[in-house]
Amino acid sequence: MEFKHVSVLLDECLEGLDIKKDGIYVDCTLGGAGHSSQVLRRLSENGLLVGIDQDNDALKAAKEKLKNYKNVQFVHNNFYNIDNILESIDIPKVDGILMDLGVSSYQLDEGERGFSYMKDAPLDMRMNRENDFSAYEIINNYSMDELYRIIKDYGEERFAKRIATFIVDRRVEKSIETTLELVEIIKNAIPAKARREGPHPAKRTFQAIRIEVNGELRILNKAIEDGVNRLNKGGRMAIITFHSLEDRIVKLKFRELANPCTCPKEFPVCVCGKEPLVKLVSRKAIEPTSEEVEENPRSRSAKLRIVERI
Repeated sequence: MEFKHVSVLLDECLEGLDIKKDGIYVDCTLGGAGHSSQVLRRLSENGLLVGIDQDNDALKAAKEKLKNYKNVQFVHNNFYNIDNILESIDIPKVDGILMDLGVSSYQLDEGERGFSYMKDAPLDMRMNRENDFSAYEIINNYSMDELYRIIKDYGEERFAKRIATFIVDRRVEKSIETTLELVEIIKNAIPAKARREGPHPAKRTFQAIRIEVNGELRILNKAIEDGVNRLNKGGRMAIITFHSLEDRIVKLKFRELANPCTCPKEFPVCVCGKEPLVKLVSRKAIEPTSEEVEENPRSRSAKLRIVERI
């Protein structure tokens, strides 16, 4: 299946990164290279793009799409390691960093990956298929309390306790092997009235499991800090999120880096000596236009936040 991912907030990202033609840019989530291909179009031969992805399918597709560009370097890794990655390729500072935290259309639509609650597949959900830990281990080995915690915290699912209970009860009979088995359990756990309202009843639970499998929230704070420390003065970091948990982490971390002072509010002057590393390019998150949402419904929940190194 062709690796495809519709680039969300593309124009807003390109404008927000304020691309310098001879600059060095890092796409931390290369995916189908939609954003990166447009960054490269704006770079001269002296510019450089570093494309990082932990999914080999994404890297293979990106290499094909960007085969005519000589000023791109591909890295199979997790952007959590951005500091070590740049160190290993002898790049001390960069002019821009982009993170698109959404799951690609390919990953959602390719049945065997197990990301979709609409298609039957083994319980997988690994972004990096070289890792051993998958959704199967979570669903079949986590305790009821652990399942409840991740479904409640990462999925913001109000029926988390019932879903966790139903999962544990079902696996007493036999292991839960596939996505549609899990969907059936979730549907049975959620009251009929609630199933008829809002999004697909399995959406929040699948989101929660995917986040846990890939450690998505755990890596964000460190990646943001390390990335900001690698920015040149005037360099920018742009991050696209797709759910409130990620957006909250990005918003709070950006705010902390822009205003790190820990002095009590009643102090007339700062005595902690902590100085801001960035300034907020936009105080509010940038959201897709109604036209973009109509063309690409998956962009509906996207939010873009941008900071500039000072």
